[in-house]
Amino acid sequence: MRRTAPLVACCLLALAGCQKAADTDRADLSRVAAAPLSTAKAQAASAPATQTALAHVDRDGAPITVAGMSLQRYVFQPSPQPQLTVSLDKGEWDWSKEGSLRVDMQNAMPWAITLTVDIDGAAEGQHLHATVGIPAGPPQTLVIPLHATSPRAMGMQAGPPMPYMAGGKRVFIATTVEGSVDLAHVKAVRLGMPAPTAAQTVLFGKLDTSRGDHDLRDAYTGIVDAWGQYTRGQWPGKIDSDDALRGVRHKAKPAAIGPAVAHKGFDRYGGRTDLPAFKASGWFRTEQRDGRWHLVTPEGHAFFSLGVNVVDDDGGRTYIEGREFMFKDLPRNSGRWAPFFGTEGKPSGDQSASAGMAYNHGRWFDYYSANLFLADGHHWRQAWRSRTVDRLENWGFNTLGNWSDEALTQAHRFAYTRSVNIAGVFGNVSSGYDYWGRMPDPFDPRFAQAADTAAAQAAKEVRDDPWLLGYFADNELAWAGQGPQGRWGLAQGTLRGEARSPAKQAFIDVLKKKYGTPAKLAAAWGIALDSWDALQATNYAAPDPNEAHPAIADDYSAWLRQYADQYFRTVAQAIHKHDPHHLFLGGRFAVHTPEAVASCAQYCDVVSFNGYADVPEHAFDAAAFAKLGKPALIGEFHFGSDDRGPFGKGVVPVWNEQQRGEAYARYVAAAAADPVIVGVHWFQYVDQPITGRLIDGENAHIGLVAITDKPFKSFVDAVREANRNTGY
Repeated sequence: MRRTAPLVACCLLALAGCQKAADTDRADLSRVAAAPLSTAKAQAASAPATQTALAHVDRDGAPITVAGMSLQRYVFQPSPQPQLTVSLDKGEWDWSKEGSLRVDMQNAMPWAITLTVDIDGAAEGQHLHATVGIPAGPPQTLVIPLHATSPRAMGMQAGPPMPYMAGGKRVFIATTVEGSVDLAHVKAVRLGMPAPTAAQTVLFGKLDTSRGDHDLRDAYTGIVDAWGQYTRGQWPGKIDSDDALRGVRHKAKPAAIGPAVAHKGFDRYGGRTDLPAFKASGWFRTEQRDGRWHLVTPEGHAFFSLGVNVVDDDGGRTYIEGREFMFKDLPRNSGRWAPFFGTEGKPSGDQSASAGMAYNHGRWFDYYSANLFLADGHHWRQAWRSRTVDRLENWGFNTLGNWSDEALTQAHRFAYTRSVNIAGVFGNVSSGYDYWGRMPDPFDPRFAQAADTAAAQAAKEVRDDPWLLGYFADNELAWAGQGPQGRWGLAQGTLRGEARSPAKQAFIDVLKKKYGTPAKLAAAWGIALDSWDALQATNYAAPDPNEAHPAIADDYSAWLRQYADQYFRTVAQAIHKHDPHHLFLGGRFAVHTPEAVASCAQYCDVVSFNGYADVPEHAFDAAAFAKLGKPALIGEFHFGSDDRGPFGKGVVPVWNEQQRGEAYARYVAAAAADPVIVGVHWFQYVDQPITGRLIDGENAHIGLVAITDKPFKSFVDAVREANRNTGY
């Protein structure tokens, strides 16, 4: 139910509540008149009126009526934060029973604008804040939930695109709202822009409120169709029937151009036979020649690894339990559909990746596998494997990246990688950026045991396979923290740990050996330290490095290198113990420090970076790395857009599908031209579910194929051409 203030003088109408009356818990908005906006206080004879303040905002011209809305033009002038403030002349609003603020408005510019909405409470510092990107186009109603929320509260990282049509009207829901406010004491509503560089015209109409949380829920209701696609959008290749889904499979198979099939100029592994040969060892290895690093195939030919991650058929899993209202035409969990349902428990550990993520456990459904079954029948998995291998060859790839279907490796048509996932009961350390969890404590003897077990398991069935490119260890460990002092996060986190932490004890021993007495350490670090026991305290506040005390940075740097050496040396020994033939491809750095990278270069054959940037050289310091004497592999990269269904744009966004292909070509060309880079692996094969993958709610359009298994033609055409242009 909605209460609306009357429109007076066809101006912007503030949500005109009155002071709280003794005999009611809700202001009667129908008794309140709103006056025209001006720089002075507005007064009305018959009732408390609204007060409006214009800061670098001009009212422009007479009111107009558009699409049934009475709107007034306002011009936001260039300034640091122009804003229009609406408040009561006296008193405050009681919105304790309201769910949303609604504003009729229109962006009058031919481009998208950024609008900020702040709802201020009476108490100091209390307010709700939303930032929305309003596209050019027809009028709409902007809806701001009156509580903090985000797409994570709905189980996904990016919310559905706005605006959308509801009841024949355009509605724009702010799916992300920050802050908190006592809704019984609302002081003002501020509409503003962040530092426009030119005058921006916006049309505003009435403001009102709506009870309940139905506005926000409506934004997510029925957004997934029977095939896992977004219901409210249209794009090339969208499936609209089971017959159309089956038609994807029945088209003629394209001629393969990949090196594993077209042997002219390539050996059986995809190595170039038109270049001078290297020594054949029977395994993949690395060698530097004339200043350039190469991967070398078992037959002794130069090989640039063009790979794809997560080439698997289970990428369509998304939680449905508790949010069934999002899914249309979801099949029953029985009969032929039962294999595509499953259940996961609540996430454990200290992963910030799943922090604040609702709908993060329970029953899930796998749209991708279900679509494969619907199209190919009971032998869908075999059909998918055959089709996928053919596609990857046709698109010019020569490597199956991390987390890919192990059965695909048996075809012996691609090099592939394996992951040594070190898990178990051993100590850990927080670096302050524990996205996938805290750092393993390599000084804990139990870590070495776990590494040995993990390496043995990883090598068990592949140690004698020449098609194996090598092993990655773990993935995106928290080598650094965040912010200006983030480089030192692991060192400071070590000292914050409990006294029983093996890493902490090792660090304290280092400091004792260097300084001898607490007084000398205190002088070098500029701190008070009465005894070594003070360092043993849990949550010890380790100082930040500063110019006045350079020893802090020196000691932290030395410790970071010792920590990384302990980790990489332990893992390298475990891998080489169980498989002396294959490469150790590093730890897939997402965040890293110079110390960790240098250590990885010492103990690994290849240093891997998950290089999310426009070009590889912006993902890591290529010039500094070149001095370390080891090659680099890009373990992950991608470019995403939001014009093919999924809501997210991935880690590196571009505007549209065409730009995805252009960005891919630019990245791969830059990598192939860099003398230290020996390969790049795209993340990932299939688009993520629009309602979020299980592990962390990621829901981006970053795939080579859609959730319906339909390839994105313009993108894969660009990928094929770019891969071919590398010469591999």
